[in-house]
Amino acid sequence: MNKKLDDGSVRADRGGEGRTLARAVWAPPLAPAPPRNLCTDCGISRTSTPKRCASACQFIQPDYPGMEERVQGRKRDPARPDELFFGPHQEILRASLAEPRPGAQWTGIVTRLGERLLESHGVDAVLTMAPDPNDPWRPIPVLVTEAQGMSACRGMRMGYAPLLALLEPARRLGYRRLAVIGIPCQIYALRALEAELGLEKLYVIGTPCSDNTTTERFHEFLGLLSDDPDSITYLEFRADYHVELRFRDGRQKAIPFLQLPLSKLPADFFPLTCRTCVDYTNVLADITVGYMGGEGEQWLLVRNSRGKELLELLGDEIRTRACGSAGNRKGPVKGFLANVERAAGGLPLRRMPDWVRPIVGWLMPRIGPRGLEFARARVEMKAVESVIHLRREQPGRIKHMVPEHVWELVKPYGLDRALGEKKL
Repeated sequence: MNKKLDDGSVRADRGGEGRTLARAVWAPPLAPAPPRNLCTDCGISRTSTPKRCASACQFIQPDYPGMEERVQGRKRDPARPDELFFGPHQEILRASLAEPRPGAQWTGIVTRLGERLLESHGVDAVLTMAPDPNDPWRPIPVLVTEAQGMSACRGMRMGYAPLLALLEPARRLGYRRLAVIGIPCQIYALRALEAELGLEKLYVIGTPCSDNTTTERFHEFLGLLSDDPDSITYLEFRADYHVELRFRDGRQKAIPFLQLPLSKLPADFFPLTCRTCVDYTNVLADITVGYMGGEGEQWLLVRNSRGKELLELLGDEIRTRACGSAGNRKGPVKGFLANVERAAGGLPLRRMPDWVRPIVGWLMPRIGPRGLEFARARVEMKAVESVIHLRREQPGRIKHMVPEHVWELVKPYGLDRALGEKKL
Protein backbone atom coordinates (compact mmCIF):
# COMPACT_ATOMS: atom_id res chain seq x y z
CA MET A 1 0.00 0.00 0.00
CA ASN A 2 0.97 3.70 -0.08
CA LYS A 3 0.80 6.40 2.60
CA LYS A 4 -0.37 9.96 2.17
CA LEU A 5 1.74 12.56 3.96
CA ASP A 6 0.73 15.90 5.41
CA ASP A 7 1.95 17.83 2.35
CA GLY A 8 -0.26 15.75 0.07
CA SER A 9 2.61 13.71 -1.33
CA VAL A 10 2.59 9.92 -1.30
CA ARG A 11 5.23 7.52 -0.08
CA ALA A 12 5.07 3.85 -1.03
CA ASP A 13 4.78 1.27 1.73
CA ARG A 14 4.84 -2.48 1.24
CA GLY A 15 5.05 -4.44 4.46
CA GLY A 16 8.52 -4.58 6.00
CA GLU A 17 9.97 -2.62 3.09
CA GLY A 18 8.02 0.47 4.13
CA ARG A 19 10.90 2.50 5.56
CA THR A 20 13.16 1.93 2.56
CA LEU A 21 10.38 2.55 0.04
CA ALA A 22 9.30 5.71 1.83
CA ARG A 23 12.66 7.20 0.90
CA ALA A 24 12.64 5.67 -2.57
CA VAL A 25 9.26 6.62 -4.10
CA TRP A 26 7.90 10.17 -4.01
CA ALA A 27 4.66 11.52 -5.48
CA PRO A 28 4.45 15.27 -4.80
CA PRO A 29 1.08 17.07 -4.97
CA LEU A 30 0.21 18.37 -8.43
CA ALA A 31 -1.39 21.52 -9.75
CA PRO A 32 -4.87 21.09 -11.24
CA ALA A 33 -5.14 20.50 -14.97
CA PRO A 34 -6.59 23.39 -16.99
CA PRO A 35 -9.32 22.43 -19.48
CA ARG A 36 -7.95 21.19 -22.76
CA ASN A 37 -9.51 19.80 -25.94
CA LEU A 38 -8.16 16.43 -27.12
CA CYS A 39 -5.98 16.05 -24.02
CA THR A 40 -4.69 12.94 -22.25
CA ASP A 41 -3.23 14.99 -19.36
CA CYS A 42 0.42 14.12 -19.98
CA GLY A 43 1.29 16.65 -17.27
CA ILE A 44 2.68 19.59 -19.27
CA SER A 45 -0.46 21.65 -18.70
CA ARG A 46 0.11 21.33 -14.94
CA THR A 47 3.60 22.83 -15.05
CA SER A 48 4.58 26.48 -14.57
CA THR A 49 4.51 27.00 -18.36
CA PRO A 50 1.35 25.27 -19.58
CA LYS A 51 1.45 27.11 -22.91
CA ARG A 52 4.16 24.66 -23.98
CA CYS A 53 1.29 22.28 -24.81
CA ALA A 54 0.95 24.13 -28.12
CA SER A 55 4.32 22.88 -29.32
CA ALA A 56 4.60 19.64 -27.34
CA CYS A 57 1.22 17.98 -27.79
CA GLN A 58 0.78 14.93 -29.99
CA PHE A 59 -2.77 16.02 -30.80
CA ILE A 60 -2.11 19.55 -32.09
CA GLN A 61 0.52 19.64 -34.86
CA PRO A 62 2.85 16.68 -34.37
CA ASP A 63 5.91 16.21 -36.56
CA TYR A 64 6.59 12.49 -36.41
CA PRO A 65 9.01 12.34 -39.36
CA GLY A 66 11.13 15.14 -37.94
CA MET A 67 10.99 13.83 -34.39
CA GLU A 68 11.84 10.28 -35.43
CA GLU A 69 14.84 11.51 -37.42
CA ARG A 70 16.07 13.64 -34.51
CA VAL A 71 15.56 11.01 -31.80
CA GLN A 72 16.41 7.83 -33.72
CA GLY A 73 18.95 9.36 -36.08
CA ARG A 74 17.11 8.46 -39.27
CA LYS A 75 13.75 8.16 -40.97
CA ARG A 76 11.80 4.93 -41.42
CA ASP A 77 13.69 2.77 -43.89
CA PRO A 78 11.58 1.63 -46.88
CA ALA A 79 13.94 -1.31 -47.32
CA ARG A 80 12.82 -2.59 -43.89
CA PRO A 81 9.03 -3.05 -44.33
CA ASP A 82 8.29 -3.49 -40.63
CA GLU A 83 9.50 0.04 -39.95
CA LEU A 84 6.35 1.27 -41.70
CA PHE A 85 4.38 -0.43 -38.92
CA PHE A 86 6.64 -0.12 -35.88
CA GLY A 87 8.95 2.82 -36.56
CA PRO A 88 12.77 2.94 -36.63
CA HIS A 89 14.44 0.09 -34.75
CA GLN A 90 17.65 -1.90 -34.65
CA GLU A 91 16.10 -5.23 -33.70
CA ILE A 92 12.83 -6.83 -32.61
CA LEU A 93 12.86 -9.63 -30.05
CA ARG A 94 10.71 -11.89 -27.92
CA ALA A 95 11.88 -11.72 -24.33
CA SER A 96 11.25 -12.71 -20.74
CA LEU A 97 13.13 -12.45 -17.48
CA ALA A 98 14.66 -15.73 -16.36
CA GLU A 99 13.16 -15.04 -12.92
CA PRO A 100 9.77 -13.31 -13.26
CA ARG A 101 9.16 -10.61 -10.67
CA PRO A 102 6.16 -10.97 -8.33
CA GLY A 103 3.42 -8.47 -9.03
CA ALA A 104 4.69 -7.67 -12.53
CA GLN A 105 2.28 -7.48 -15.46
CA TRP A 106 4.39 -9.93 -17.47
CA THR A 107 7.82 -10.92 -16.16
CA GLY A 108 8.86 -7.44 -15.02
CA ILE A 109 11.26 -6.27 -17.74
CA VAL A 110 10.22 -2.61 -17.55
CA THR A 111 10.59 -2.20 -13.80
CA ARG A 112 13.77 -4.29 -13.79
CA LEU A 113 15.29 -1.86 -16.29
CA GLY A 114 14.49 0.95 -13.86
CA GLU A 115 16.05 -1.02 -11.02
CA ARG A 116 19.24 -1.68 -12.97
CA LEU A 117 19.61 1.98 -13.93
CA LEU A 118 19.36 2.96 -10.26
CA GLU A 119 21.57 0.10 -9.05
CA SER A 120 24.29 1.02 -11.54
CA HIS A 121 23.95 4.74 -10.73
CA GLY A 122 23.17 5.39 -14.37
CA VAL A 123 20.40 7.81 -13.36
CA ASP A 124 19.46 9.94 -10.36
CA ALA A 125 15.78 9.01 -10.56
CA VAL A 126 13.19 7.12 -12.58
CA LEU A 127 9.98 8.95 -13.49
CA THR A 128 7.16 6.45 -13.77
CA MET A 129 3.75 5.40 -12.40
CA ALA A 130 2.62 3.76 -9.17
CA PRO A 131 -0.86 2.87 -7.87
CA ASP A 132 -2.91 5.51 -6.08
CA PRO A 133 -3.13 4.78 -2.31
CA ASN A 134 -6.93 4.65 -2.53
CA ASP A 135 -7.33 2.75 -5.81
CA PRO A 136 -4.78 0.21 -7.13
CA TRP A 137 -6.05 0.71 -10.70
CA ARG A 138 -5.49 4.48 -10.70
CA PRO A 139 -2.01 5.65 -11.81
CA ILE A 140 -0.12 8.42 -10.07
CA PRO A 141 3.24 9.78 -11.27
CA VAL A 142 6.20 9.12 -8.97
CA LEU A 143 9.93 9.78 -8.80
CA VAL A 144 11.85 6.67 -7.78
CA THR A 145 15.35 7.29 -6.42
CA GLU A 146 16.33 3.87 -5.04
CA ALA A 147 16.15 0.56 -6.83
CA GLN A 148 13.94 -1.04 -4.18
CA GLY A 149 11.24 1.48 -4.98
CA MET A 150 10.61 0.08 -8.45
CA SER A 151 8.79 -2.90 -6.94
CA ALA A 152 5.99 -0.51 -5.92
CA CYS A 153 5.49 0.37 -9.61
CA ARG A 154 4.86 -3.11 -10.99
CA GLY A 155 1.60 -3.96 -12.66
CA MET A 156 -0.88 -2.27 -14.98
CA ARG A 157 -2.87 0.90 -14.24
CA MET A 158 -5.70 2.40 -16.27
CA GLY A 159 -6.46 6.11 -16.43
CA TYR A 160 -4.88 9.45 -17.16
CA ALA A 161 -1.72 10.28 -15.26
CA PRO A 162 0.17 13.60 -15.55
CA LEU A 163 3.59 11.99 -15.63
CA LEU A 164 5.49 14.99 -17.02
CA ALA A 165 4.28 17.31 -14.28
CA LEU A 166 7.13 15.84 -12.22
CA LEU A 167 9.84 17.11 -14.55
CA GLU A 168 9.92 20.41 -12.68
CA PRO A 169 10.14 18.86 -9.18
CA ALA A 170 12.91 16.60 -10.48
CA ARG A 171 14.80 19.64 -11.73
CA ARG A 172 14.38 21.47 -8.40
CA LEU A 173 15.80 18.43 -6.62
CA GLY A 174 18.89 18.61 -8.81
CA TYR A 175 18.23 15.44 -10.81
CA ARG A 176 20.00 15.77 -14.16
CA ARG A 177 20.13 12.11 -15.17
CA LEU A 178 16.64 10.70 -15.61
CA ALA A 179 14.89 7.63 -16.93
CA VAL A 180 11.28 8.09 -17.98
CA ILE A 181 8.84 5.20 -18.39
CA GLY A 182 5.75 6.27 -20.28
CA ILE A 183 3.09 5.76 -22.92
CA PRO A 184 3.26 7.37 -26.39
CA CYS A 185 1.43 10.66 -25.73
CA GLN A 186 3.67 11.28 -22.71
CA ILE A 187 6.84 10.39 -24.59
CA TYR A 188 6.01 12.60 -27.58
CA ALA A 189 5.68 15.63 -25.30
CA LEU A 190 8.85 14.65 -23.42
CA ARG A 191 10.85 14.46 -26.65
CA ALA A 192 9.38 17.73 -27.92
CA LEU A 193 10.69 19.48 -24.79
CA GLU A 194 13.86 17.42 -24.31
CA ALA A 195 16.27 20.10 -25.54
CA GLU A 196 15.08 22.64 -22.96
CA LEU A 197 15.14 20.30 -19.95
CA GLY A 198 18.87 20.70 -19.35
CA LEU A 199 19.40 17.00 -18.66
CA GLU A 200 22.83 15.39 -18.72
CA LYS A 201 21.32 12.02 -19.62
CA LEU A 202 17.87 10.74 -20.51
CA TYR A 203 16.78 7.14 -20.98
CA VAL A 204 13.28 6.59 -22.39
CA ILE A 205 11.54 3.27 -21.81
CA GLY A 206 8.28 3.18 -23.72
CA THR A 207 5.27 0.91 -23.42
CA PRO A 208 2.77 0.56 -26.30
CA CYS A 209 -0.68 2.03 -25.82
CA SER A 210 -3.75 2.09 -28.00
CA ASP A 211 -6.78 2.66 -25.82
CA ASN A 212 -7.06 4.36 -22.47
CA THR A 213 -10.02 5.59 -20.48
CA THR A 214 -10.71 7.15 -17.12
CA THR A 215 -10.17 4.99 -14.07
CA GLU A 216 -13.85 5.39 -13.23
CA ARG A 217 -14.88 4.04 -16.63
CA PHE A 218 -12.41 1.18 -16.27
CA HIS A 219 -14.14 0.15 -13.04
CA GLU A 220 -17.40 0.00 -15.04
CA PHE A 221 -15.68 -2.38 -17.47
CA LEU A 222 -14.46 -4.59 -14.61
CA GLY A 223 -18.04 -4.70 -13.36
CA LEU A 224 -19.13 -6.21 -16.68
CA LEU A 225 -16.46 -8.92 -16.46
CA SER A 226 -17.15 -10.21 -12.96
CA ASP A 227 -19.79 -10.22 -10.24
CA ASP A 228 -17.01 -9.34 -7.82
CA PRO A 229 -14.93 -6.72 -9.67
CA ASP A 230 -13.25 -5.44 -6.49
CA SER A 231 -11.47 -8.79 -6.16
CA ILE A 232 -9.79 -8.49 -9.60
CA THR A 233 -6.08 -7.85 -9.16
CA TYR A 234 -4.81 -8.32 -12.73
CA LEU A 235 -6.11 -7.79 -16.26
CA GLU A 236 -4.20 -8.32 -19.49
CA PHE A 237 -5.15 -8.41 -23.18
CA ARG A 238 -3.09 -11.31 -24.45
CA ALA A 239 -1.83 -12.07 -27.95
CA ASP A 240 -3.79 -15.35 -27.95
CA TYR A 241 -7.07 -13.40 -28.29
CA HIS A 242 -8.00 -13.71 -24.62
CA VAL A 243 -8.25 -11.32 -21.70
CA GLU A 244 -6.73 -12.80 -18.57
CA LEU A 245 -8.16 -11.96 -15.15
CA ARG A 246 -6.64 -12.84 -11.80
CA PHE A 247 -8.45 -12.59 -8.51
CA ARG A 248 -7.44 -11.94 -4.93
CA ASP A 249 -8.25 -15.53 -3.90
CA GLY A 250 -5.90 -16.99 -6.53
CA ARG A 251 -8.50 -17.75 -9.21
CA GLN A 252 -7.72 -17.05 -12.85
CA LYS A 253 -10.07 -16.58 -15.79
CA ALA A 254 -9.45 -16.20 -19.53
CA ILE A 255 -12.18 -14.54 -21.63
CA PRO A 256 -12.00 -14.75 -25.45
CA PHE A 257 -11.97 -11.33 -27.09
CA LEU A 258 -15.16 -12.21 -28.97
CA GLN A 259 -17.00 -12.76 -25.69
CA LEU A 260 -16.07 -9.42 -24.12
CA PRO A 261 -19.13 -7.23 -23.39
CA LEU A 262 -17.87 -4.39 -25.60
CA SER A 263 -21.36 -3.65 -26.96
CA LYS A 264 -22.44 -2.71 -23.41
CA LEU A 265 -19.83 0.03 -23.12
CA PRO A 266 -20.94 3.63 -23.73
CA ALA A 267 -19.95 5.20 -27.05
CA ASP A 268 -17.50 7.57 -25.35
CA PHE A 269 -15.86 4.87 -23.20
CA PHE A 270 -12.63 5.46 -25.15
CA PRO A 271 -12.02 9.21 -25.63
CA LEU A 272 -11.36 10.68 -29.05
CA THR A 273 -7.67 11.08 -28.22
CA CYS A 274 -7.23 7.33 -27.86
CA ARG A 275 -9.39 6.59 -30.88
CA THR A 276 -7.17 8.86 -32.99
CA CYS A 277 -3.71 8.07 -31.63
CA VAL A 278 -1.24 7.31 -34.43
CA ASP A 279 1.61 6.04 -32.23
CA TYR A 280 0.69 2.62 -30.88
CA THR A 281 4.29 1.41 -30.63
CA ASN A 282 5.90 4.41 -28.89
CA VAL A 283 8.31 5.20 -31.72
CA LEU A 284 10.21 7.92 -29.84
CA ALA A 285 11.34 5.64 -27.02
CA ASP A 286 14.86 4.23 -26.79
CA ILE A 287 13.33 0.80 -26.20
CA THR A 288 9.69 -0.25 -26.46
CA VAL A 289 8.53 -3.07 -24.21
CA GLY A 290 5.12 -4.57 -24.94
CA TYR A 291 3.43 -7.85 -25.75
CA MET A 292 1.85 -7.67 -29.22
CA GLY A 293 4.50 -9.56 -31.18
CA GLY A 294 5.64 -11.77 -28.30
CA GLU A 295 3.35 -14.81 -28.72
CA GLY A 296 3.01 -15.17 -24.95
CA GLU A 297 6.26 -13.44 -24.06
CA GLN A 298 7.16 -9.79 -23.99
CA TRP A 299 8.01 -7.93 -27.17
CA LEU A 300 11.04 -5.65 -27.41
CA LEU A 301 11.83 -3.04 -30.04
CA VAL A 302 15.40 -1.86 -29.50
CA ARG A 303 15.37 1.46 -31.33
CA ASN A 304 18.79 3.04 -30.84
CA SER A 305 22.12 2.79 -29.01
CA ARG A 306 20.58 3.87 -25.72
CA GLY A 307 17.98 1.12 -26.10
CA LYS A 308 20.78 -1.38 -26.75
CA GLU A 309 22.56 -0.12 -23.64
CA LEU A 310 19.39 -0.65 -21.60
CA LEU A 311 18.96 -4.20 -22.86
CA GLU A 312 22.59 -5.00 -22.08
CA LEU A 313 22.06 -3.84 -18.49
CA LEU A 314 19.98 -6.97 -17.93
CA GLY A 315 22.74 -9.35 -19.06
CA ASP A 316 21.93 -12.99 -18.39
CA GLU A 317 18.77 -12.03 -16.49
CA ILE A 318 16.87 -11.77 -19.75
CA ARG A 319 16.21 -14.45 -22.35
CA THR A 320 15.62 -13.28 -25.92
CA ARG A 321 14.90 -14.89 -29.26
CA ALA A 322 13.60 -13.93 -32.67
CA CYS A 323 9.92 -13.14 -33.11
CA GLY A 324 7.70 -15.45 -35.12
CA SER A 325 4.96 -14.49 -37.57
CA ALA A 326 2.00 -16.49 -38.84
CA GLY A 327 -1.51 -16.09 -40.25
CA ASN A 328 -2.94 -13.28 -42.36
CA ARG A 329 -4.09 -9.96 -40.95
CA LYS A 330 -6.13 -8.75 -43.93
CA GLY A 331 -9.45 -10.38 -43.02
CA PRO A 332 -9.47 -9.29 -39.35
CA VAL A 333 -8.46 -5.73 -40.25
CA LYS A 334 -11.23 -5.48 -42.87
CA GLY A 335 -13.76 -6.75 -40.34
CA PHE A 336 -12.53 -4.23 -37.78
CA LEU A 337 -12.78 -1.44 -40.37
CA ALA A 338 -16.41 -2.33 -41.12
CA ASN A 339 -17.32 -2.27 -37.42
CA VAL A 340 -15.55 1.04 -36.82
CA GLU A 341 -17.38 2.61 -39.77
CA ARG A 342 -20.69 1.42 -38.35
CA ALA A 343 -19.90 2.62 -34.85
CA ALA A 344 -18.64 6.01 -36.08
CA GLY A 345 -21.90 6.39 -38.01
CA GLY A 346 -23.97 5.74 -34.90
CA LEU A 347 -25.00 2.22 -35.93
CA PRO A 348 -24.80 -0.77 -33.59
CA LEU A 349 -21.94 -3.20 -33.99
CA ARG A 350 -22.72 -6.35 -35.90
CA ARG A 351 -22.97 -9.01 -33.23
CA MET A 352 -21.87 -12.54 -33.95
CA PRO A 353 -24.44 -15.21 -33.00
CA ASP A 354 -23.68 -16.62 -29.57
CA TRP A 355 -23.34 -20.19 -30.85
CA VAL A 356 -20.61 -19.10 -33.32
CA ARG A 357 -18.49 -17.19 -30.80
CA PRO A 358 -16.88 -20.22 -29.09
CA ILE A 359 -15.99 -21.73 -32.49
CA VAL A 360 -14.35 -18.55 -33.78
CA GLY A 361 -12.74 -17.98 -30.39
CA TRP A 362 -11.15 -21.43 -30.65
CA LEU A 363 -10.03 -20.83 -34.24
CA MET A 364 -8.48 -17.36 -33.93
CA PRO A 365 -5.44 -18.34 -31.79
CA ARG A 366 -4.78 -21.14 -34.27
CA ILE A 367 -5.38 -19.57 -37.69
CA GLY A 368 -5.57 -15.83 -37.00
CA PRO A 369 -2.56 -13.49 -37.19
CA ARG A 370 0.10 -14.36 -34.62
CA GLY A 371 3.42 -12.92 -33.59
CA LEU A 372 4.55 -10.01 -35.75
CA GLU A 373 1.51 -10.43 -38.01
CA PHE A 374 -0.71 -9.86 -34.96
CA ALA A 375 1.28 -6.72 -34.15
CA ARG A 376 0.96 -5.48 -37.74
CA ALA A 377 -2.80 -6.10 -37.58
CA ARG A 378 -3.18 -4.04 -34.41
CA VAL A 379 -1.17 -1.16 -35.87
CA GLU A 380 -3.30 -1.17 -39.02
CA MET A 381 -6.47 -1.29 -36.94
CA LYS A 382 -5.37 1.75 -34.99
CA ALA A 383 -4.51 3.55 -38.24
CA VAL A 384 -7.93 3.00 -39.83
CA GLU A 385 -9.65 3.87 -36.55
CA SER A 386 -7.76 7.17 -36.36
CA VAL A 387 -8.69 8.23 -39.89
CA ILE A 388 -12.37 7.28 -39.56
CA HIS A 389 -12.96 8.99 -36.23
CA LEU A 390 -11.05 12.15 -37.16
CA ARG A 391 -13.02 12.45 -40.39
CA ARG A 392 -16.28 12.26 -38.49
CA GLU A 393 -15.50 14.23 -35.33
CA GLN A 394 -12.55 16.56 -36.07
CA PRO A 395 -12.10 16.76 -39.86
CA GLY A 396 -10.15 20.00 -39.66
CA ARG A 397 -7.39 18.30 -37.65
CA ILE A 398 -6.77 15.33 -39.89
CA LYS A 399 -4.18 17.03 -42.12
CA HIS A 400 -2.15 17.96 -39.03
CA MET A 401 -2.56 14.81 -36.92
CA VAL A 402 -2.15 11.99 -39.44
CA PRO A 403 1.44 11.49 -40.67
CA GLU A 404 2.33 10.11 -44.09
CA HIS A 405 3.17 6.60 -42.89
CA VAL A 406 -0.36 6.19 -41.48
CA TRP A 407 -1.85 7.00 -44.89
CA GLU A 408 0.37 4.26 -46.33
CA LEU A 409 -1.01 1.80 -43.76
CA VAL A 410 -4.67 2.52 -44.52
CA LYS A 411 -4.35 2.76 -48.32
CA PRO A 412 -4.74 -1.03 -48.90
CA TYR A 413 -8.12 -0.80 -47.14
CA GLY A 414 -9.53 1.93 -49.41
CA LEU A 415 -8.94 4.90 -47.11
CA ASP A 416 -7.24 7.28 -49.52
CA ARG A 417 -6.42 10.82 -48.43
CA ALA A 418 -8.81 13.46 -49.78
CA LEU A 419 -7.61 16.77 -51.19
CA GLY A 420 -8.56 18.76 -48.09
CA GLU A 421 -6.67 16.30 -45.89
CA LYS A 422 -3.26 17.14 -47.30
CA LYS A 423 -0.93 19.30 -45.28
CA LEU A 424 -0.22 22.56 -47.10
